[in-house]
Amino acid sequence: MIRPLRGANALLTGGSQGLGPLMARHLAEAGVNLALSARSVDKLEAVAQSLRSAGNRVVVVPADVTNGADRVRLLTHTERVLGPIDILINNAGMENNGRYQDKSPAEITQLVDLNVTAPMLLTRAVLPAMLERRRGHIVNLGSLAGKLGLPWGSVYGGTKAAVIAWSNALSIELEGTGVSVSVISPGWVADTGMFAVHGRRAHPLLGESKPEAVARAVVRALETGAPEIVVNPLPFGPMQALNALAPGVVRWAMNAVGMNRFLRETYVKPR
Repeated sequence: MIRPLRGANALLTGGSQGLGPLMARHLAEAGVNLALSARSVDKLEAVAQSLRSAGNRVVVVPADVTNGADRVRLLTHTERVLGPIDILINNAGMENNGRYQDKSPAEITQLVDLNVTAPMLLTRAVLPAMLERRRGHIVNLGSLAGKLGLPWGSVYGGTKAAVIAWSNALSIELEGTGVSVSVISPGWVADTGMFAVHGRRAHPLLGESKPEAVARAVVRALETGAPEIVVNPLPFGPMQALNALAPGVVRWAMNAVGMNRFLRETYVKPR
């Protein structure tokens, strides 16, 4: 955990759209200094300007986090302008759902690079300084798709399963070092974020996570050091727990209530 949050320095990837600006606003309201990163300069500047008006220190660092040189430049510039990085929030990510056999090797690699490899390597880069200062917190964005494999979202769910497993393991490894790791696992996020492009409300069995609730969970993780926060209403949370004990029952239920059909209609383009 990071106490006090006021005055801490945070690097937030994926800060230009979706959940990123909401997370940035909640962090700014807690008094956190921010480095916002994404590939879109104009969108980043707009977010930063809205936060600076409240008197916060905010720096914009455009970068492609899947590019090694960009990652080095991102960290170097952030530390030069803000100082030591106390908080890293690995929010940048993407989905690319549909029939697995229709995904090209390049599409699969792109998804793994952005959702898994980039946060792992950014974390590896900031960790030595955090450990030396005995102060730091890594927040990773998981998904309930990583806890319960959803059809026509196998690659995305696989990347989020990797993020959740890695985050939980690293959290245990770093106990007693002064550095904490949290993973935030929302479900189908309503109104904004990557699922909003589909223009559909979630299936009742999936439930919807409110964007503000996800942003608040990030701040709560920093304040409490919670290793994982699931942001989703009933019934999907208990369903993924049941899946660990009786996956056949959950698979039957998903099909029986039409959730698989909903996902196919949402993610699969007609041929």
